[in-house]
Amino acid sequence: GRFITFPNVHTRDPESGARNVGMYRMQVFDERTTAMHWQVHKVGARHGKVYYQRGERMPVAVTLGGDPALTFAATAPLPDGLDEILFAGFLRKKSVELVKCKTIAVEVPADADFVLEGFVQPGEMRPEGPFGDHTGFYTAVEDYPVFHLTAITHRRDAIYPTTIVGPPPMEDFYMGDATVRIFLPVFKMNFPEMVDMTLPPEGVFHNLVFVSIRKQYPYQAFKVMHGLWGMGQMMFSKYIVVVDEDCDVHNTSEVLFRLCANTDPERDSTIIRNPSDSLDHAPSKQNIGSHMGIDATRKLPGENYHRLWPELLKMDERVQTIVDSLRKN
Repeated sequence: GRFITFPNVHTRDPESGARNVGMYRMQVFDERTTAMHWQVHKVGARHGKVYYQRGERMPVAVTLGGDPALTFAATAPLPDGLDEILFAGFLRKKSVELVKCKTIAVEVPADADFVLEGFVQPGEMRPEGPFGDHTGFYTAVEDYPVFHLTAITHRRDAIYPTTIVGPPPMEDFYMGDATVRIFLPVFKMNFPEMVDMTLPPEGVFHNLVFVSIRKQYPYQAFKVMHGLWGMGQMMFSKYIVVVDEDCDVHNTSEVLFRLCANTDPERDSTIIRNPSDSLDHAPSKQNIGSHMGIDATRKLPGENYHRLWPELLKMDERVQTIVDSLRKN
């Protein structure tokens, strides 16, 4: 079917008044209805649950286009409760002007190219999918809430934004990579030992994380793994590999070399049960799976290693300079 793939979906908790802007794909059913693909872990679904329990239909606004800062904020791994619109204002260094919708009590950015207004009815579900997703697979057909359109407004000469996802790397991978770089200082605030982190394209965001640390004490790598699993969307990370600070996490070959050379599978790995990404087809049950952490760092006393750890083979700096010069010539 047809999909709206770049929507900023605006919802509000009816009890606390907290706003949320998330990006959830929308399959177009007909001229008046679409699917609303908010997964169980998403804030939009949490807001919906409050409305459903109250027996009230949920007002929803969808904006397309406008300042890219809001689109980024809608996809960013913000701490729970941090307002995406306020964060977008911080990014662009000025507040986001909001206007009231025509048919629902929701405010949206004034510079949006398109605004879709409507509601989600409690208990109404329809099959959504299949959809060729960023995982490289078609997601299965599943029931999701239905969005009913009540109004469309748009700017003069409006531009309709969209994105195409599929096997990485595609557009969404580069957006995700930029997100990691922007939020790296936040991770370092929580983990002072962290040097760098990346999510390789082979892992399609949540499946694989490489982290380098300044290791100072035994089992520090495991401390970092469990800390990451406790941070928002990082809970979906299926594999976390921790290496020493002298390993370039952006060089996958180098990380794999350290993983193979520095690990004993039984000693240096841990497996936990954790929430899993709804789009991950591997777990036996949806939304619940196992995650593995691997300590590929040098072993310290106290880490059940009873031999002399070898030095990493490195070329003498003088010889390295000569070799580099020969390569250039």
